[in-house]
Amino acid sequence: MPRLRRSATARPTRVLAAAFLLSVGLSGCYTPAQQLVNADSESYAILEKRRAELDAKGGFTIQPPPDSLRQRMLAGEKPGALGLVRVLEVAAENSRDYQRRKEDLYLAALDLTLERFAFAAQRSGQLSALLSGTGDEAQAASAGGGFAVRRLLGTGAALIGDVGLSLARNLSSGDGWDVASDMGIRVTQPLLRGFGRRIVLEPLTQAERNVVYAARTFERFRRTFGVDVTQRYLRILQQALQLKNEEENLANLEQVSKRNEALSRAGRLSEVQLAQAQQDELRSQARVIDQRQRLQTSLDNFKLFLGLPITAPLELDLTEVERLDSGEGLQVNEQVATSFALDQRLDFLTVLDQVADAERKVPIAANRLLAGVEVTSGINASSEPGKPFDYDADGFTWDLGLNVNLPIDLISQRNAYRETLITLERAKRAEVELADSIRVALRDELRQATALLETLRIQANAVTLAERRIESTRLNQQAGRAETRDILEAQEALRQANNALISARVDYHLARLNLWRDMELLRVDESGVRPDPELLLADANSAPSSAEPTTDSAEPAPEESKQ
Repeated sequence: MPRLRRSATARPTRVLAAAFLLSVGLSGCYTPAQQLVNADSESYAILEKRRAELDAKGGFTIQPPPDSLRQRMLAGEKPGALGLVRVLEVAAENSRDYQRRKEDLYLAALDLTLERFAFAAQRSGQLSALLSGTGDEAQAASAGGGFAVRRLLGTGAALIGDVGLSLARNLSSGDGWDVASDMGIRVTQPLLRGFGRRIVLEPLTQAERNVVYAARTFERFRRTFGVDVTQRYLRILQQALQLKNEEENLANLEQVSKRNEALSRAGRLSEVQLAQAQQDELRSQARVIDQRQRLQTSLDNFKLFLGLPITAPLELDLTEVERLDSGEGLQVNEQVATSFALDQRLDFLTVLDQVADAERKVPIAANRLLAGVEVTSGINASSEPGKPFDYDADGFTWDLGLNVNLPIDLISQRNAYRETLITLERAKRAEVELADSIRVALRDELRQATALLETLRIQANAVTLAERRIESTRLNQQAGRAETRDILEAQEALRQANNALISARVDYHLARLNLWRDMELLRVDESGVRPDPELLLADANSAPSSAEPTTDSAEPAPEESKQ
């Protein structure tokens, strides 16, 4: 074992030095769990502000719920009839795609925290110790530590300050510890390439804008996802209601068959009319069996989509269809719909901003083709031997330098500059293409909504007429003026009319949802997926707003390009 010789006179110095190095080394150190808390705190604060600007409702977290409906159903819970609002919640908490989208948004905010850190005071520290000797005897010991702070300024200047403390001792001679310290400050300022606030802050600017884009993308996805879930849900309700209609029709046909059978035994009805009723009853039974099978398949697929146990029973609230608006609801013309969509569509606003991004990057890429000229300066000082906190004013050293990197063979930078020009043209074309696509989609959806509204009115009238026909045919049958075929045809007409009315109500509601979604008029909140008509009024009364996102950082906001 190495033999260490201790010196009582050096103990206070060692204690002081150790305390200094330990305090420096541990300042700003966090456990992995604390680091996660800090990352979440910063990222969620960014997202809360950005989502509030989009009028996004509800909290945001990437942590899965601790007690999801799937887990409770696997434990034996029976949730009862699920309404549309609850289905939307279940779909959001179990959808893998939904979770991935949330994580994408979180990662964009996490990237922004790193870019903000680049312009904050960055601290670093290190500790070291060394023991050396020959054979089994230690001859020398040394220890040291250093602490540095680096700060990047908006002009591109890098400011670095550092302080260090070192201890050394010759153990073989029994001398005490030699303690010394040093400190220095160094500044590097680019003059051509890399100079200027707009260029230096570009990574931060883009990171800020990327969070805005990610927040828009996520909110747009939430609304589209809500429409998708609603469509799947209502289509299953449509099948369930049509099955109910088929079962009621079958019950009516069974009554007709029983009546005709009794009349046939009494000799008051021909075998032909009895066979007609029985054939219609058998066809109705086949339809009921087929409808039940298709409904069960749809329910299994829906449970798979929701992430619920396939074997668990799932009950849906059939009254949701009855609560759908059967009237005209919120109606807009093509000019209003197109104008509103181009002003509010989140994906279109992002495309507009990406044109501004591409424009901003052209002069930045051109700047990288300039010569690299840097002015450097620094000042350093070392303490008196054995006096770590005693500095001689005449012992300070300084330097001032100039570094020039000539713009020779900048092929990579040249190509990058050309790519930015191409990217700009592509961004402009993407803007025009998406605007035209929005116009085409809205024109088609307006036509569909108009046609389906008319279809809904027609089918509602058809049901009324079919019910009157049933009543009239039964009265005529009682009076002996109607045959079995008349009853069966009237019953079939009512069945078809009821099924068509259910389809028309669902089709019209979904057509309006698609229209409102593509107008960016939908909102997703605790009440479900709904249009917000007040947005139309607010848009009509306000001047067109800039689509350009804002920035939010500890540094002054980077200068933005005008669109």
